[in-house]
Amino acid sequence: MTADAQSPIFTDDNAAREALEAVRWPNGPVCPHCGNVNQAKIARVEGTKRTHRPGLYYCNECKGQFTVTVGTVFERSKIPLSKWWFATHLLNSSKKGISAHQMHRMLGVTYKTAWFMMHRIREAMRTEGMAPMGGEGQIVEADETYFGKAEVSRVSPQRKGRPYNPRGSRGPKDKRPILALVERGGRVRTFHVPVADQASVQKIVRENIARESRLHTDESRLYFGSDAHFASHETVKHTAKEYARGDVTTNSVEGYFSIFKRGMKGVYQHCKEKHLHRYLSEFDFRYNNRIALGVNDGERAALAMKGIEGKRLTYRPTDEA
Repeated sequence: MTADAQSPIFTDDNAAREALEAVRWPNGPVCPHCGNVNQAKIARVEGTKRTHRPGLYYCNECKGQFTVTVGTVFERSKIPLSKWWFATHLLNSSKKGISAHQMHRMLGVTYKTAWFMMHRIREAMRTEGMAPMGGEGQIVEADETYFGKAEVSRVSPQRKGRPYNPRGSRGPKDKRPILALVERGGRVRTFHVPVADQASVQKIVRENIARESRLHTDESRLYFGSDAHFASHETVKHTAKEYARGDVTTNSVEGYFSIFKRGMKGVYQHCKEKHLHRYLSEFDFRYNNRIALGVNDGERAALAMKGIEGKRLTYRPTDEA
C-alpha cells in the first residue's frame, strides 16, 4: 500500500482506517486478544444494534471486541487516523525530519499533541532483532561521533575518575557518544552508548556484524584488534588527510552522520538524552528505506505503519509500557 500527497487517507477517517487494516491485516482481521485468525469466527459489528462505531470487530473465540488500533502504539488515541497517516507521511518524507511546531501547524493539533504523536511514530519506526550486517565479501563501515551535551558527566577510569578530556583539549568531553555501523550501499544501525570505550564499542561491533565481513574504520584505537574477529580490518588515516585508499573509506558512515547532525541541529535543535534513541530510530528507518534502495515516500510511511503492532508509548507509565 502506498500513498501520495493527495491520498484520501489524509482527509477521510474511513479511508484511513481501511488503509491501516490493509497494512496491519493483509490476510484479514486478527484478534489482538487471543490471536484468532479464523475469519469465520471474526465478525464486523459496525452498523448493527450493538454499536455504530466504524471498524469494530467481534471475536467469537474469546468473546472480545477490537478495532485495528488495539494492541498498537495508537491504542486509546483520540486523534483521527487520518491525522496519524498524515503525520507518518510527513515524518517519513522529510529527509532531515520535521519539527513538532511545523507538525502542529499542518495537522491543526496542539504542539504537545504533535510532539507526542511524533514520538509514537518514532516508536513504530524502531526495529529490533535484525540479522547481522554484512557477510562474505561485503563491507561494513564503523565510526563514532559525539553530539549534544551529556546530562550526566562521564569520567574516565583510565584517568582515575577525572573527565575524559582536560579543559582545552580536543575530543568528546561531556558529549553523548553515538556509534554507527553502515553496510556499504545498504543499511545503518546506530547505538547511543554511555561511554565509547574499546570494550563497549568492540562488543557492539562483534555482535552486529557478520564475521565474514570486511570492516572499515578510521585510525581510532577503539577498533584495535578487530582484525581477529572479521575477514579483514582496514583503516584510513584521517589525521594524515587520507579519506580513501582504493575501496577503503568511511565515507558512507560519515554521510549518515552528516544527515543526522543537519537534522538534529537544523530541525530539532534540542533533544534530551533520554529521547536520543528515538531520534536515532527515526533517522535509521529513513536511511534503511531510502529512495536508493527502491523505497518511495508512500511505501516508507506504510512500512512505518506496519511497525505499530505490539508497542505502547503513553504519557504516564503503564503495565504495558
